Amino acid sequence: MPTSHAPSSLPLFDKVRKFRAVGDLQAVREAGIYPYFREISSAQDTEVIINGQQVLMLGSNSYLGLTNDPRIKEAVCEAVQKYGSGCAGSRFLNGTLDIHVQLERELAQLMKKEDVLLYSTGFQVNLGVISAIVGREDCILADRANHASLAAGCQMSPGKTFLFSHNDMTSLARRLAHLPPEAPKIIVVDGVFSMEGDIIKLPELVKLAKQYDAVIMVDDAHSLGVLGEHGSGTASHFGLVDDVHLIMGTFSKSLASLGGFIAGDSDTIDYLRHHSRPLVFSASMSPANVAAALAALRIMISEPERMQQLWANTARMKQGLLSAGFTLGATETPILPVYVRDTMKTFAFCRRLQDEGVFVNPVIPPGVPPGEEILRVSLMATHTFAQIDRALEKFQMVGKELGII
Repeated sequence: MPTSHAPSSLPLFDKVRKFRAVGDLQAVREAGIYPYFREISSAQDTEVIINGQQVLMLGSNSYLGLTNDPRIKEAVCEAVQKYGSGCAGSRFLNGTLDIHVQLERELAQLMKKEDVLLYSTGFQVNLGVISAIVGREDCILADRANHASLAAGCQMSPGKTFLFSHNDMTSLARRLAHLPPEAPKIIVVDGVFSMEGDIIKLPELVKLAKQYDAVIMVDDAHSLGVLGEHGSGTASHFGLVDDVHLIMGTFSKSLASLGGFIAGDSDTIDYLRHHSRPLVFSASMSPANVAAALAALRIMISEPERMQQLWANTARMKQGLLSAGFTLGATETPILPVYVRDTMKTFAFCRRLQDEGVFVNPVIPPGVPPGEEILRVSLMATHTFAQIDRALEKFQMVGKELGII
C-alpha cells in the first residue's frame, strides 16, 4: 500500500509553502491592507455594500452602468423560465440555442463583420482563437502590455511569439523587418490597454500589417461600449473595420453579462467552430448570460447618451485627479491609472480610500511593471457628478495623508 502524505509535505507543493512564507504578503495581511477578494453583498452598481458599509464603486468595468438595469434582469428571468439554468453541453454538440445564434447575428451587424462566434468567457476567446489559427511555422507579434489572456493564447499556440514595446510602432516595424518575408504573421493587440488606459495606434499598425502581409487581431474587451459607432470598438473608432481581420470582445464589462466573442469573415469563423478546442470542449454560455448580453447590446445601440455620459464623467474625474497633482500616464479612456509607484503604499492607499467610502483596484507586478504600481480607477456612465466630486475629495485627502501628492 502506498504511504499517505499530507499535501504540504509533497515536492509538488513546494511552491505553495514558498508562497505562504512570502514575507511581504504576510505583512500586508497583518497590516490589514490586503486588498483582494473583498466581499460585496449588493448589486454591482455605482455604490456597493462591503461589510455593511456603502462604498462608491470606482473599480468596476461596467462602463455603461448596465449590470443592475431592470430591463436586463427581466430578460434574464424570462430566459431562465424558457430555457432553464444551463445548456448541459458545448456549442458543438447539444448546447446551441436559438438565442446564441441571434446574439451572434446582432453582434455581426454591430461589428460590421460577416460572422461572430460566442465563447463562454473572454479569456477562452483569446485562448481558442490564437491557438487554433496559429501554426508551427507562423509568427505572432504581440504588444508587451497585452492582457494576460492574449499572452496565454500566444503561449498555447505552436507558433513563435515576438514581443514589441508597448504601443511602439517603431519597435513593431523592427520586429516585422527581421522576420522571414514568407512567414505567416499575426499581430495581436488590445484596443484599449486594461491598465494603462491608452488606445492602440491602429492607423500606424494597419500600415505596417499591409506592408508585411500580417493579419490583425484586436482585443476590444475594454473598447466595446466605450469607442466607435454605437460602442463597436477600436477599429470603428479609427474607421478601419475592414482592415482589422479579427475583433474580440467580452460581455463582462459594458454588456453586463459573462462570455465573449470573436468577429471576422465567415470562413475563419467556420474554421474556429470546428477547430477551437476551448469552444468545442467547453460548456456553452448559459441562457441567462446570453439573454443579458443580448438585452445590453440592444440598450447600448438604442441609448447612445450612455456613452456620451461615460465620457463626460471620465473628463470630470480625470481633470480633478490631474488638478490635485496625481499622475495618470498616457490614458485616453475611462480607465484612469493613478500612479503610486510603491506596493505597500498602493495597498495602504486602497485601504484608506475604502475606509473613506471609495472602492478602487490596486495593481502591482506582474499586472504592471515593477515601479509602476497604480490604483486603477474606472468610470461608469451612471456615476453622477456629485459622486465623482465626493471621490475626488477623498483621493485628495488620502493622497496628501500618504505623501503621494
